[in-house]
Amino acid sequence: MFKKFSKQESVSAFTQVKTSVQRGIRANICAEYPLLEEGGLIDQLIPKKESVIIAKCEGKVEIVCVNNVPLFYKTRDTPYFPTLKLLHQYPQMMPRLRVDTGAIKFVLSGANIMCPGLTSPGATIHDEVDKERPVAIYAENKEHALAIGFTTMSTEEIRTVNKGIGVEAIHYLNDGLWKNNYLD
Repeated sequence: MFKKFSKQESVSAFTQVKTSVQRGIRANICAEYPLLEEGGLIDQLIPKKESVIIAKCEGKVEIVCVNNVPLFYKTRDTPYFPTLKLLHQYPQMMPRLRVDTGAIKFVLSGANIMCPGLTSPGATIHDEVDKERPVAIYAENKEHALAIGFTTMSTEEIRTVNKGIGVEAIHYLNDGLWKNNYLD
């Protein structure tokens, strides 16, 4: 999704949202990631008195920015995903899946994660996840996430079927969104 992302070419408009829309965004994020609400982290990430800006991009992608820092993004029909930089600060906010070492170079180039890469001896399915849910992708023997994805099948189906695409990679290290620290 963000392979060739750049502020100048990909972002078509910046819109400051009203407080009622900001409350809706916060509610949707808290519903998807309850850890943020329980720990009070949502008030630190998106303060109620701070202006929230939505960057509208090609492909119907919306990026939620606070102080010009991208924090969350979504497309029209998906839930909000955190950026990898935010996930590195709060690694427990999302369910985790771990790929084996053979899949790392492919994931870092934007490839989707195949089921065998999640079920091989070096890989681990840390959390049970339903179909079409956001997940953090970690690498074997690494501490931080290397990608954020969207499951195409549940973790139970990934284990039993063990064929095809298990997770669609949405955002990964060194893609266009990772390289842009600020959107202004």
